[in-house]
Amino acid sequence: MARLVMKFGGTSVADMERIAHVAARVKREVAAGNQVAVVVSAMAGATNQLVAYCNQAAKLPDRREYDVVVASGEQVTSGLLALALQDIGVPARSWMGWQLPVTTSGAHGSARILDVGAEALEAGFERGEVAVVAGFQGVGPEERITTLGRGGSDTSAVALAAAIHAERCDIFTDVDGVYTTDPRIVAKARKLDRVTYEEMLEMASLGAKVLQTRSVELAMVHNVRVQVLSSFEDRPGTLVCDEGEIVEQEVVSGIAYSKDEAKITLIRVADKPGVAASIFGPLADANVNVDMIVQNVSEDGRSTDMTFTIGRAELERALQVINSLKEQIGFAQILSDANVVKVSVIGVGMRSHAGVASRMFRALAEKGINIQVISTSEIKVSVLIAAEYTELAVRALHTAFGLDAD
Repeated sequence: MARLVMKFGGTSVADMERIAHVAARVKREVAAGNQVAVVVSAMAGATNQLVAYCNQAAKLPDRREYDVVVASGEQVTSGLLALALQDIGVPARSWMGWQLPVTTSGAHGSARILDVGAEALEAGFERGEVAVVAGFQGVGPEERITTLGRGGSDTSAVALAAAIHAERCDIFTDVDGVYTTDPRIVAKARKLDRVTYEEMLEMASLGAKVLQTRSVELAMVHNVRVQVLSSFEDRPGTLVCDEGEIVEQEVVSGIAYSKDEAKITLIRVADKPGVAASIFGPLADANVNVDMIVQNVSEDGRSTDMTFTIGRAELERALQVINSLKEQIGFAQILSDANVVKVSVIGVGMRSHAGVASRMFRALAEKGINIQVISTSEIKVSVLIAAEYTELAVRALHTAFGLDAD
């Protein structure tokens, strides 16, 4: 008998017909002799509507009350799925985050899971029940309902799988696995049978929308095997697992891209100790996350041009912070550009193979694509390019690294 966690996203439970389809899928696992916990998101569109209600009720909603409202979408779905399972002869019980409890930090709207109580679920398994758990929610230090942020149901599912020592956590979504790149851009993109936690983490953080970044981090820490599957097609998906479970690694596993980027350049900043801290310290205090950084020192060694990237949504806030510090920093001019995209080549095989960066740069050069900023890690190379070259760059790199399907 295996113990499984099955997570269904908003499109998978969008209406009663799809909830009935999910119930039938869960029944198949129970009939196979498995103990099953199901984690559900709100119905597609429900969370956006609840957020809209909050914004209509108050210009700046109290985050504690905001969480009470937006967490209700998962409560509805979990109750409906439990009813649908009971109706087809499967014993089931719904559970809210506060009932288990899923204990979280007090950061309303973006809380982090601290612990998951598994005693009630264990007792339910002994009674032959399927546990239907509301994702995305927990309970904070003051016994207040908290939510985990967008995509938080993935994190709920992985945390639950770790708590009950599940053999696997299956994430059912509207795609049938993890691909070498976005199939909407590259028709020859291949579905990966297996991908390592590290590669999936890079893909998620660099633009791939298949899994939420925090859920992959949690899976890697607790060694939870995660499978990405389609809710609508009954075929194998992609297993996210430890590197040791993959017999032979490709040098490059995938190409990711992120359009949520903006670039800021400070012209003629004084080249002296502490200048970087005077720029990036206040940005951090304003919760602006800085990603890629490039510094070019002038010939006389007295000044430098400094370029860095941030999230596009944070551009105006970042410019306000930097302009308020102009006298302190002492730059001559500030330039910004939101018309940029970060494209990344990812693969754990890079650790043992040289020449990945040079092949990447050569492929882009052959297409006449100028690289503005470069950053690297042990298993990825990222470049910043003009947004109009996104599709051309992704296709060129996908072919250059032999990822095209036959």
